[in-house]
Amino acid sequence: MERVYNFSAGPCALPEPVLLKAQKELLNYNNTGMSVMEMSHRSKDYMAIIESTEQLFRELMQVPDNYKVLFLQGGASSQFAMVPLNLMSRNKKADYVNTGVWSDKAIKEASRYGSVKVVASSKDQTFNYIPKLDPASFTPDADYFHITTNNTIYGTRFNELPDTGSVTLVGDMSSDILSKYYDVRKFGLIYAGAQKNMGAAGVCVVVVREDLLGNALEFTPSMMNYKNHADNGSMFNTPPTYGIYICKLVYEWLKEQGGVDAIAAINIEKARVLYEFIDNSSLFSGTAATEDRSIMNVPFITKDHALDDQFLKDAAASGFVNLKGHRTTGGMRASIYNATSLETVQKLVDFMKQFEQAHV
Repeated sequence: MERVYNFSAGPCALPEPVLLKAQKELLNYNNTGMSVMEMSHRSKDYMAIIESTEQLFRELMQVPDNYKVLFLQGGASSQFAMVPLNLMSRNKKADYVNTGVWSDKAIKEASRYGSVKVVASSKDQTFNYIPKLDPASFTPDADYFHITTNNTIYGTRFNELPDTGSVTLVGDMSSDILSKYYDVRKFGLIYAGAQKNMGAAGVCVVVVREDLLGNALEFTPSMMNYKNHADNGSMFNTPPTYGIYICKLVYEWLKEQGGVDAIAAINIEKARVLYEFIDNSSLFSGTAATEDRSIMNVPFITKDHALDDQFLKDAAASGFVNLKGHRTTGGMRASIYNATSLETVQKLVDFMKQFEQAHV
């Protein structure tokens, strides 16, 4: 069977050159006579891999020298606890903006360790918009302020970052990291699961400003303490070695495409092509507020649920897979991360046009 057009929200499509290179090196990496997944994580060959991975990431993200880059396990969900355990130690207060399932989970987890204030929420409309933020409602002595920059399930994103003043801004960037430029200096901490724009599932990248290290709550488990990982170069325990290697290949590929600014221009065009069709369609309609639309995740529906199901069935038969919306929302969702080409998005639009003609 030929490769399909994969619109999965994550784990998602990877660049084919990355898969081909991983395949080529699977049994014998760099003439070592072994696979990367068989190497000692402390060997000279693997140390070269993880050091190169970090350097590439720093270059792509323009990470300042006073930030540590950590390659961890446990996914972004583990960060829902690690963030408060490490940062909520001064005043035991934090502000959160609730824009979806993942921020909702982060709020519940953080509430176990201190006082959490939800300064704004879009839960009243099933998270289909980004709520307006009133700085007057922010907690001036909060230990940090948490946002989810892009909401995978609902297809919304922050177009502007909140100005939190002296309060540390924390960003869950799992579904839009490396898709556009973010000024890392505006954040104290960024975290992101790898399985959308960076690689395979199993790696979580954390970017943390050095002055935030060493302040963990007293009962923080050793494995949940950022300082332990930072002091040991992400080698406090055996890291997800093969996943980090795949990240390296993705970073190399992204650099070859021209870097973040270059891929951002392509991402904007991909989203424009898809949204333009949806907006002018007599059958399909988008579900996210127009002004808050994500360029990574595009949720949409037809006029009735039965037709949604028929569309998904016909799409899969034509090679367009993983278009089903999240179980909490239904409908459809096309996730068009960095590895999804403009040509692939155009093919989806062409298929949607044909479906519309047959059902209007």
